[in-house]
Amino acid sequence: MHSTSEPPVIVILGPTASGKSAFSIALAKKIGAEIISADSRQIYRELNIGAAKPPPEALQEVKHHFVNEKNIGETFSAGDFATEAIERIHDIRQRGKRAIIAGGSTLYLEGLLKGFADLPPASPEIRARLLLELNSMGKEWLYDKLLQKDPEQAATLDPTKTQRLIRSLEIIELTGVSVTELHAKVKQKSGLHFLTTGISMPREILYQRINQRTDTMIEEGLCEEAELLYHKYGKLFADQKISALQSVGYQELFHYFDRSIDFAEAVRLIKQHTRNYAKRQLTFFNNRLSVNWMDIDILWNKLENINFWG
Repeated sequence: MHSTSEPPVIVILGPTASGKSAFSIALAKKIGAEIISADSRQIYRELNIGAAKPPPEALQEVKHHFVNEKNIGETFSAGDFATEAIERIHDIRQRGKRAIIAGGSTLYLEGLLKGFADLPPASPEIRARLLLELNSMGKEWLYDKLLQKDPEQAATLDPTKTQRLIRSLEIIELTGVSVTELHAKVKQKSGLHFLTTGISMPREILYQRINQRTDTMIEEGLCEEAELLYHKYGKLFADQKISALQSVGYQELFHYFDRSIDFAEAVRLIKQHTRNYAKRQLTFFNNRLSVNWMDIDILWNKLENINFWG
């Protein structure tokens, strides 16, 4: 049980481009909080524009955790995040401040808010067979296989997430139950109490924001940032060794540099893939987390109400 004297840990989540960072920074200033970034790309130092990092002045005004802490190629899992975030929340509280979790990385948030299911270790035999299926039948076929066995888990993925597709199917074979069922059995073990608020807005507004933000990122130098990364890490990207670079905004431009597609198509795909990602995030949050959704305008009106935030 959490201590009733302790205020809750505030969680601000939502799909990409919904305005989580701006609101969280404003709220942190209001209540004297530090921000725990639940964003799997912002932790990497060289991913800046494409990771939609807060501007340097915002990072100076409000202390952010898990931003610019790792080099590309260093591994940092959702389990690592959950463990370290809990430690840092307790440390923040001991210093007399509050913590705000802000982000949209689905597994980071689920691991922190709910804990992890006791998943079985990998099976080299099953994994080798699934890799053969991937190579012979294709990723779409593998995705359809998961869709039949665990539609809720499949809805949070897409055919490009081949590692997670294989892991999900492997777990089903090893345990006889779906990943969704395993996660449903897990109780929160952190001893913390979370106040989880989701940023809501009409889908067409969200998609407009995504398209506009993509254009802004291009204007601010996303192409140049991606080109530097391409020349530095292109071989590792081609070998699918760095998952951070497989993400939206970078992979499309890498294909442009490979001359697989032209620039206009790369930008169009960034917008489309970001919209697809936002849809998967919303599906995940609604299926797997308990979220109090609030319209973005109403949420900004709540900023002044200290009592609302516990």
